Amino acid sequence: MTCSAFLALGTHFGKVFLLDIQGNITQKFEISSVKINQISLDESGEHVGICSEDGKVQVFGLYTREGFHENFDCPIKVVALHPQFTRSNYKQFVTGGNKLLLYERNWLNRWKTSVLHEGEGTITNIKWRANLIAWANNVGVKIYDISTKQRITNVLRDNVSLRPDMYPCSLCWKDNTTLIVGWGSSIKICAVKERNPTEMRDLPSRYVEIVSAFETEFFICGLAPLADQLVTLFFVKENSDQMDEELCARPRLDIIQPLPESCEEISSDALTVRNFQDNECRDYRLEHSEGESLFYIISPKDIVVAKERDQDDHIDWLVQKKKYEEALMAAEISFKNIKRHDVQKIGMDYINHLVDTGDYDSAARKCQKVLGKNMELWENEVYRFKTIGQLKAISQYLPRGDLRLRPAIYEMILHEFLKTDYEGFATLIREWPGDLYNNMAIVQAVTDHLKRDPTNSTLLTTLAELYTYDQRYDRALEIYLRLRHKDVYQLIHKHDLFSSIEDKIVLLMDFDKEKAVDMLLDNEDKISIDKVVEELADRPELLHVYLHKLFKRDHHKGQKYHERQIGLYAEYDRPNLLPFLRDSTHCPLEKALEICQQRNFVEETVFLLSRMGNCRRALQMIMEELADVDKAIEFAKDQDDAELWDDLISYSIDKPPFITGLLNNIGTHVDPILLIRRIKEGMEIPNLRDSLVKILHDYNLQILLREGCKKILVADSLSLLQKMHRTQMRGVRVDEENICESCHTSILPSDMAKTFNVVVFHCRHMFHKECLPSSGTIPGLQFCNICSAKRRGPGSGILEMKK
Repeated sequence: MTCSAFLALGTHFGKVFLLDIQGNITQKFEISSVKINQISLDESGEHVGICSEDGKVQVFGLYTREGFHENFDCPIKVVALHPQFTRSNYKQFVTGGNKLLLYERNWLNRWKTSVLHEGEGTITNIKWRANLIAWANNVGVKIYDISTKQRITNVLRDNVSLRPDMYPCSLCWKDNTTLIVGWGSSIKICAVKERNPTEMRDLPSRYVEIVSAFETEFFICGLAPLADQLVTLFFVKENSDQMDEELCARPRLDIIQPLPESCEEISSDALTVRNFQDNECRDYRLEHSEGESLFYIISPKDIVVAKERDQDDHIDWLVQKKKYEEALMAAEISFKNIKRHDVQKIGMDYINHLVDTGDYDSAARKCQKVLGKNMELWENEVYRFKTIGQLKAISQYLPRGDLRLRPAIYEMILHEFLKTDYEGFATLIREWPGDLYNNMAIVQAVTDHLKRDPTNSTLLTTLAELYTYDQRYDRALEIYLRLRHKDVYQLIHKHDLFSSIEDKIVLLMDFDKEKAVDMLLDNEDKISIDKVVEELADRPELLHVYLHKLFKRDHHKGQKYHERQIGLYAEYDRPNLLPFLRDSTHCPLEKALEICQQRNFVEETVFLLSRMGNCRRALQMIMEELADVDKAIEFAKDQDDAELWDDLISYSIDKPPFITGLLNNIGTHVDPILLIRRIKEGMEIPNLRDSLVKILHDYNLQILLREGCKKILVADSLSLLQKMHRTQMRGVRVDEENICESCHTSILPSDMAKTFNVVVFHCRHMFHKECLPSSGTIPGLQFCNICSAKRRGPGSGILEMKK
């Protein structure tokens, strides 16, 4: 029998031993000289009930030895204490032999005996839970409710062909109302339920429902609950291959999931116990400790302790199977609960395994997770990887943040790469912070290698990066410019190296003109325009690129170089010469004209001539040198000069193609009759009909436009006249604040009872009638003297008044 603190074990020689969980004997009792049949413990583990084959029954406290001691005249097979026997009002226990007896201690401290059942053979098993007592005899299993003093069920034995003494019944309570019965190869799960009061009549208040019943493959020696599953101990027989007989095999401990009419096997373990070949089903027992997943398999020679595998067991198994990755993951997940496992030890075993199998990269990668902040382990691993020639594998995983190794470790790896792999060395220099190692020592090592290979771009680039880490930017800049490295501009901006590039502007321009010019223009305050022009004086093609971009940004900043730019545009960028001449207001026109005439740049010369006022010469060049009538017409349109149109007509009059062009284009600028009258009779003009049609069409269009404009004008005039008339028809307020515009006295007399005459014009000027001059030449028509004077000019109003 077991409790959470110890195991009570009875022997065939009448002795009872109390064992702790590790199997150490803590107490020993001499009970009888014959076999101990049953031991029962209460829930507290303070009281024990013992019965033996010679009829002795003892119930006593383990610490007091006070209790019940009795000898019966027949063997007592089983005994069971009330689960709460320690409490005074539950001093009850039952015994089973030929009958089931209940013993209760009354208030006089005497034991009272009651027969609960008899007449069905020997009782072989009893299990007491709360108020329910379950027992088994040769017929079946019964349940007795001690609170109502009623027997509530009888579960019959299925396979009656099996001897009950050889294949005893196994009983266990899953909870206070669920009994599990195992007999032979049959398992039944019985649920004790409350009966509906309306159905009771003379029936017990409770009844039993079998919620699951199924057969197993082997014979049942013991049962125990495990959450919703069952732990089953099986007795197994196997057929011999050589003779037709059965042999006893190792007992099996299975975990099964009960279903209503079957079960599902979850796990199965064959147990090796001594002399298992000679044991029978009755020789095995399964006991379990309430509240803990501890199970005891008892055989004549051995006691096997079984318990649920915990995370430690799982990790042990994974390590044994060399499933280190899974073991590490499991250890990390349950790190707070791990009692026996060192995560780092598992990790080191894993690393060693990977190294042994030649997977050096994976081994190195695992170092990050396994070694953590242990500097000693890190350095040991680095030296191990050096010994096996695999420093490269571990290099990319070394700590490089807040946690760092000694500089010598990093330098050792860099030297190793420098010997065999320039690209790998360069990668480490880029990825590793510059303060991980002695920068000067590495610079010297790279310099020594460059003596043997002075043009190696990888080493030169890496040396520049090392100089940058060491803040020797001038040297880094020289290397970048020499290599034309893309990072040169970033280096200049990041470290403000503009003072260092004043004498390197040509190199920068040769490397990338666009980026160089943008950088120079963006930093005029650091490198002046004059300095750049001076540096580029011997490279006019580069100077032009710089000045051109400068002009695009601001037409005035480089004005003193505009004269110089004329020649640069003419030499290197003629397409942009004419736009430059148009946009520049600081360009000397005579100099530009001279250069353009020397190079016979007709379009540019035409522009300059027109800008200098010599439009007739410009038109002549278009006609004579370009022979482009469309451009000539466009030029004449831009100038809008009648003399130019006359020159154009005179030049074109003996050239039929030019006449066609004029007829097609001048209709809206010059009266085409002037051109037509000057055409010689008999001259053949290409597409004359189309040209005349176009002239007529243009003329019709002009007439339509004029008529449309006239209609709009008339409509607008009428609308405005009506508006003016409505405005003038409105009343005009006259009060004492208004004055006569002639005598400048109040327009209203002080005595309003007297008659007076006032003249108010639509312009809102007011006069006393007597202050107005004569009406003029048109009798009855009067004008405002002030407004009339304004229209005629200064002083006219005074003269009019004098008249």
